[in-house]
Amino acid sequence: MALTVVIAYDVSADARRSHVAALLQQFGDRIQFSVFLCRLAEEELAELLDRCRAAIDPHTDSIYLLRQCADCWSGVQTIGQARPPEPSLYWAVW
Repeated sequence: MALTVVIAYDVSADARRSHVAALLQQFGDRIQFSVFLCRLAEEELAELLDRCRAAIDPHTDSIYLLRQCADCWSGVQTIGQARPPEPSLYWAVW
């Protein structure tokens, strides 16, 4: 079952910040400059957490992961041009 996770980061060094942004882009959609929305399976979330831990300096950088339950996410409100990304459906052909 996919989880919806909002991930925000504050990374002080340019190289690490670029690395974290590229990493998060592999797993989700950027909704603000340093905020991503990811829909992940538990295994993918565990992998993402491991890779984020390895990418930052825990003494100077921060990453927030906020899990959203289905009921919470269905109540999201936006103002202006903000729109939560629609889930992308993919076909797997074997």
